[in-house]
Amino acid sequence: MGIDFEFLRDTFLRLLEAVPTTLGLVSSALLLGGIWACVLVAMRLSHRAVPHYFARIYIFLFRGTPLLIQLFLLYYGVGQFQAIRDSMLWFVLREPYACAVISFALCTAAYTAEILRGAILSIPQGQIEAGIACGMSRFTLLRRIIAPVALRYALPAYSTEAVMITKATALASLVTVWEVTGVAQQIIQSTYRTLEVFCCAALIYLIINFLIFRALGLAEYLLSGHLRDPGLPRGAVRREGV
Repeated sequence: MGIDFEFLRDTFLRLLEAVPTTLGLVSSALLLGGIWACVLVAMRLSHRAVPHYFARIYIFLFRGTPLLIQLFLLYYGVGQFQAIRDSMLWFVLREPYACAVISFALCTAAYTAEILRGAILSIPQGQIEAGIACGMSRFTLLRRIIAPVALRYALPAYSTEAVMITKATALASLVTVWEVTGVAQQIIQSTYRTLEVFCCAALIYLIINFLIFRALGLAEYLLSGHLRDPGLPRGAVRREGV
């Protein structure tokens, strides 16, 4: 059995046309999910019972249930309520692309909130006390100490979450959003050549995820300038306290 390079080339080029849709899903979900995650982590760390337990229950639900079910509930479920169909929300929720973005954003927000919470709790208490002793306001303390340090702590785990949500965009094809996996399934239905098509799709996901890893790795590198040791390889940082 020979390799049909012309078919592989044509398939790869056709799948590339769906990459903007995939990237749109990923970027929109990460942006909206990141904003909502910041709200959730603020509620999670709050000393007030209502926001604290709301955030805990939300995070438990979205981390404990499959993303596919969440997507189906939003796309197929909410439309069964006449009140939703009569509201302004229906203008958004009737669109498969919007439902996919919202589902991915709501899900990734739960994971991102826990990543950020762990990063914030990992900040040495002495740094916060030093900022307070210098007379910093809460906003200045957040901007100058908490946010930069927590971001650096969170990036390694967040890079994994970003890659996971990138791979999860393949589920969008189940609600007729024709991203890379959806287009791959269309090609397979007309050619019956599963192996070649999915190999091309896997290669595209590998390239996207590699670029995500590199971008977030560069961000971590730039935020860790005070930890870099001239004797270490480029991109490597020493651990704090070592």
